[in-house]
Amino acid sequence: MAAQQMATSPGDTSDAERVGTRRRSSIAPRVFWPSAILIVAFVLYATIFRGAAQGHVSTVQEKIVGGLGWYYTAIVSLFVIFALWVGVGRYGDIKLGKDDEKPEFGLGSWLAMLFAAGMGIGLVFWGVAEPLNHFVNPRPGVGESAADRGEFSMVQTFLHWGIHPWAIYVVVGLTVAYSVHRKGRPVSIRWALEPILGNRIRGRWGDAIDVIAIIGTVFGVATSLGFGVLQISSGLEFEGWVADPGRTVQVALVIGISVVAAVSVVTGVAKGIKWLSNTNMALATVILLFVLIAGPTLFILNGFVQDIGAYLQNILALSFDTGAAQGDAGTAWVKAWTVFYWGWWISWAPFVGIFIARISRGRTVREFVTGVLLVPTLLTFLWFAVFGGSALHREMFGADGLVGAGGAVDTNSALFRLLDALPGSTIVAGMAILLIVLFFVTSSDSGSYVVAMLSSGGNPHPPVWNRLFWAAAQGAVAVALLVASGTGTASLTTLQTVAIIIAVPFSLVMLGMCIATIRSFHRERQAHLAAQRRKQHERLVDEAVAAIEEGMENGTLSGGSGDSDTVLGKR
Repeated sequence: MAAQQMATSPGDTSDAERVGTRRRSSIAPRVFWPSAILIVAFVLYATIFRGAAQGHVSTVQEKIVGGLGWYYTAIVSLFVIFALWVGVGRYGDIKLGKDDEKPEFGLGSWLAMLFAAGMGIGLVFWGVAEPLNHFVNPRPGVGESAADRGEFSMVQTFLHWGIHPWAIYVVVGLTVAYSVHRKGRPVSIRWALEPILGNRIRGRWGDAIDVIAIIGTVFGVATSLGFGVLQISSGLEFEGWVADPGRTVQVALVIGISVVAAVSVVTGVAKGIKWLSNTNMALATVILLFVLIAGPTLFILNGFVQDIGAYLQNILALSFDTGAAQGDAGTAWVKAWTVFYWGWWISWAPFVGIFIARISRGRTVREFVTGVLLVPTLLTFLWFAVFGGSALHREMFGADGLVGAGGAVDTNSALFRLLDALPGSTIVAGMAILLIVLFFVTSSDSGSYVVAMLSSGGNPHPPVWNRLFWAAAQGAVAVALLVASGTGTASLTTLQTVAIIIAVPFSLVMLGMCIATIRSFHRERQAHLAAQRRKQHERLVDEAVAAIEEGMENGTLSGGSGDSDTVLGKR
């Protein structure tokens, strides 16, 4: 979609024309170079001075981010309220595009792409491990019985993966989609803040916002790629397909995934990314149905219904829970899990939000919010109910548990340990590894596409070389940190923590987005009402003129043409 085609008013066209000018220069230098230099500098620092970097970042995390648990809890709850309000309120009919524009992608492909980009890989990685972790080590204050811990583990997992993260994506995606598709602005975070920053977004303020978005995206995707490769190698080792997958195998996996992602990102959204996302959803559905049927089916279905009820019953209290009632142990638990997740989702918001905005042209605000907020949440709940429920059933009632000595849960191999007890486990494990790879490819190619758009000044069709550069950069960052971390994951953890630290300034940008969206929607609503009043006034005048003229023709109204002339004059 060319930016020139998205302008809705003469005032908007100038910005679209600027994008066309930028295309010839390929990049926005004040965004591209600072982002690339800062990323390279930090990777060198984190790899060469690994111990010092880990210590410094951990200190920042503990002293600054660690003390903001109340802040993250409050703003994420605010984002949920905001998303629901704009979705069900009077602004729901606003079109993210021209008034007569149809959606660019079909409903199925649209949901598949936003789901795969948003958290598809996270579900595979944590689907078994997180409920088990909460079951073994629940938040202080949870009952001691297995039933209490089992229900808590699912409800807490639903909180971390339900409407809250998707509401974060709604804030960014909706604001960007409105500025791009409705107002004809370039695909960039900065333009979403135009209603409150005005022309300052064209200068250093706007550059800084886009640089933060790029760094957060590259770090987030790179760390997910690194941790995902650890899960793939763990699966290969567990199934006996690779005897001892060391760094060489893991680096080869990163390179292979990056190459496939590069091919996908070159073909664009409408081809490679769309095709892979649809393939992901099909394969995920097959594996989901297999575990549902081969596993404890009745327990899973009963638990799915019951856990949703418990989630809805407790969502308000859980949304504002900081763990203060349980003292230091409670706040420490909430900080380690819930606050960590809120920062992680915010760090992913630039990438996922912009990508969702890019694929949502032609949908109304209500369609956007419903599709982004509710549908993925229900699919996520079903996924955790099947995989997490199967794991809990095996741990609570099975002869062979999934938890190691001392309550340890091996996150990397938990999925494969669960599948090992099911019929045809080898085939399904191979499909699971393929699913992990495909989900990582879609995350990498989507992330590369978003970063390329940002670094090229908001061009919705960034140059091929730019897309390839960022696809290679994400893979290179993951490889460098995997190699530097030796036998552990210290550098990857450091980079992940940095991505969460970046979420602090970006959370302020998101609060600005909420204000900007409300202002934009209010102005459009007022303009719409004014146009309706003008039409109604013109209709009443036309009816009055017609009545006067008809009366004069029938001889029931006298006075010559003066009366009609008077009315016409008022028109």
